[in-house]
Order: sequence, then structure tokens, then C-alpha cells
Amino acid sequence: MGIFWPYSPPIMNTFSSDFITKLRHLEHHLKSNIKGQDHVIPKITSVLKRGELGLAHPSRPKGSFLFVGPTGVGKTEITICFTNYLFGEDHLHRFDMSEFQNQSSVGLLLGNSVSETGMLGRALAKHDRGTLLFDEMEKAHPLVLDLFLQILDAGRITLANGETKSLNDYYIIFTSNIGAAEAMRMESSAFATIERTVLRRVDQVLRPELVARISEKLVFNRLPFAIQRDICEQMVERERTRLSKLGFVIEVDAATIEELVREGYHRTLGARPMRSTVDRYLQDFVCGNLLELKE
Repeated sequence: MGIFWPYSPPIMNTFSSDFITKLRHLEHHLKSNIKGQDHVIPKITSVLKRGELGLAHPSRPKGSFLFVGPTGVGKTEITICFTNYLFGEDHLHRFDMSEFQNQSSVGLLLGNSVSETGMLGRALAKHDRGTLLFDEMEKAHPLVLDLFLQILDAGRITLANGETKSLNDYYIIFTSNIGAAEAMRMESSAFATIERTVLRRVDQVLRPELVARISEKLVFNRLPFAIQRDICEQMVERERTRLSKLGFVIEVDAATIEELVREGYHRTLGARPMRSTVDRYLQDFVCGNLLELKE
């Protein structure tokens, strides 16, 4: 399929060269920061690029994703990563759906009276664009899932105070652990087989009209030992950089990295224990040195 421009498309005049360069580097940025999930990144960047270039449907969110997989494999991390890259910090609004399991949850989200806007309304008041992340969506009450249908289909939501909020400049992310147990039991199977199994389970658990409205349904890999080692090195470097800004310069040798990997590796919890291990080790090291200086 080819495309011919008889002249420069008018839409291109609205974007700066820096913006275009930023979009070109988006996939590389995600692959540099998110380990073990290279197979989902091209699909994510495809939706994001279309959204940022104004090609998404104008009456819907810029894009929507369902990220499925075991805990601690990067579903939330990749959401944070692309949101910070495209919009800057503080443009990600996260909702834990385990807090929205009963019928009154709709009021918690949208407000209980005409004087309230709810958690969603307060989040949308902060910025006119960004990302809405709904963690563990399968735990939400069916009435909350009905709200998601409206958000995905119409790109807007009406709050309890009567105000209608547009979501046309937002990305909508759902995460879920549906099928994670099955995936962990199939660790010796080909990923294509695991993917089919997980997505089939998603279709069994979630309403088909909701799944059909989500732009991309992506299954994340579990993180094997070698990938968790790479993540450990990345976490160490990030924490070293953070602490150096506070005035503490730390050198971490290869033997220490191996020790951290052995302690932080977890087959089922992914990289979450690794983060705690790295933070504890480096911060304890700084604490010990500070206290020695005060003796």
C-alpha cells in the first residue's frame, strides 16, 4: 500500500520538529527502559504515535490498552514510562480497582452528590491530557465496568455534579492478572500458545462488548532470571543516580550485583522484590556511612 502527498499535509504544520523527533525515538526509549517485553512495545508505540499525531477517532480516547500478565512484569512500569516521556510527570492518574468492588464504587469514582466530582473528576481537573490507569480491572463492580464502556465508546464521562468531561486527549490503560496462573504453569510452552490461552481466559472473564472496545489487548511475559538480572542493574543505576543528586556517590561492583540478583529474584512476583532489595541495600549503605561520620 502506498500513499502520495501532492503537498505537505496541513496537520504536519501543527507539530514542531522536536515533537516529531520525540515520537520517532519513542520505541527506542521504551525498549531502553522496559526489559523483557519487546514483543508488546511496537504495538504500544503504534497506538501512541497515531494518537499523538491526531489520527485517532476524535470522539474516543486517543488509545486504549489491556495489559495482561503476571504481577511485577512491567505493565504499570511501561505506562509510567510512556506517560512521563510524552507528557511529563504528574500526568498519570492511577486507580486501584480493588477499591471499587461494590455498588457504591460509582459514587466514589464520579461523586455521590451534585457538589462532588469524585476521584475521576478530581484527576481530570488537573490536566487536559495524560493517561488514566485502571489497575486490576477485573475486580471492579459491574456498574464501574459499565462506565468503562461509556469512556471507551463516547470518549466522555458525566460526573455527579452534571459536568461532562472529555477524555479525547487521554490514553486509557487497564491492567489485569487474568490468566496469569495459567501462564505461569505453561512456562515451558511457546509464548504464542501462552498468549492464546491468556486471551481466551480474558474473553471468558470480561464482557465481550468491553473487550471489543479496547484498542490493543497485550499479554506480558513472565521475567526469567536473566531478564531480572538486567532489571537489577538498571534499578541499581537509577538509585545510584538518585542518591548522587543528594550528594552520595556509590560504586557497586559485579559481585554486589550478583548478590542483589540472588536475593531479589522471584519467579512469581517478578521484579517487585528486586526493587525493594536494591533500594534497601543502597540506602542502608548510605545510612551506615552517615552514622559512622557522626561518631
